[in-house]
Amino acid sequence: MSDVAARAGVSTATVSMVLNGVNSTRISPQTQQRVREAAEAVGYKPNSVARSLRTQQTRMVGLISDTIASTPFAGRMLAGANDVAREQGHLVVLVDTERDVEAERQALQALSGQQVDAIIYACMWHRVVEVPEGLPGDAVLLDCAPASGGRAAVVPDERAGGMAAVRELLAAGHRRIAFLDAEKRFDLVASRLRYEGYLEVLADAGIEPDPALHVRAEPVAGGGREAALRLLELPEQRRPTAMFCFNDRMAMGAYAAAHHCGLSIPGDLSVVGYDDQQLIAADLDPPLTTVALPHYEMGRWAMEVALGLLKGDPAVPHLMPCPIIRRASVGPPPAQFGD
Repeated sequence: MSDVAARAGVSTATVSMVLNGVNSTRISPQTQQRVREAAEAVGYKPNSVARSLRTQQTRMVGLISDTIASTPFAGRMLAGANDVAREQGHLVVLVDTERDVEAERQALQALSGQQVDAIIYACMWHRVVEVPEGLPGDAVLLDCAPASGGRAAVVPDERAGGMAAVRELLAAGHRRIAFLDAEKRFDLVASRLRYEGYLEVLADAGIEPDPALHVRAEPVAGGGREAALRLLELPEQRRPTAMFCFNDRMAMGAYAAAHHCGLSIPGDLSVVGYDDQQLIAADLDPPLTTVALPHYEMGRWAMEVALGLLKGDPAVPHLMPCPIIRRASVGPPPAQFGD
């Protein structure tokens, strides 16, 4: 800083004010420009360690995750968090623990030792978690909710998303709507909430749910194909004209089942997925109407709360809307089944 001051012909205090962005009417634009040019000429870089000691900020945010870094949704969630951090001049330090308790403990100790300004605890899918010991009280939970409450958290509004999917099919004229659900053994929060949304919309429409139209399978393409084939083997008057699938992978399996049975989508069968997963939803033939998981928006919200730009309510998780993405897999029911 002394070198910059000497080259620009000003005091070190003036250099400090200019380079730290302090607004002062005493420093003319010409002088400010001269200081910046001098700093560039001598290769001046602020000492981040010294600055953190003075400001009590390291400008770093720790993000601890389970297996998020290897999931198809991780990129959007991390992008949202990182964009906010970069806008605020912070660096994100990502630690992927692979759901190892000891790795989590070590990560928390390391981030605490680095005196990061904030911590975000993220999960690869929406679930309820036991907060790890040592997680600071002001840490923000991303795509998960604390079992005992008391923490700022953000999760997708799965129930409303399920309702949006079924309303889309009702609006097209369908009344026999199946739900291809994940098997109970996976114990997924999203499964329960999406099913609740499905039932609520049917009830609002005066439709008695048919237990035969709620089928469970492994939430992958093969499981979706097997579940859809079971439904398509029902007697004609009980067979669904539309399928709401737990995720896009199951919807991909439903496409395969329909093609196996010589049915067209959406001419003979309408399908709605969930997730808006890259390389699946928009690339199916026809492109899949689906409900998007708001990973980018959740990542932004978590970082904004972590940095104090927003206030999170520790009493209840923040529900992020899951919008319907309309493509070409929904149409009216076949003429013989129309109302």
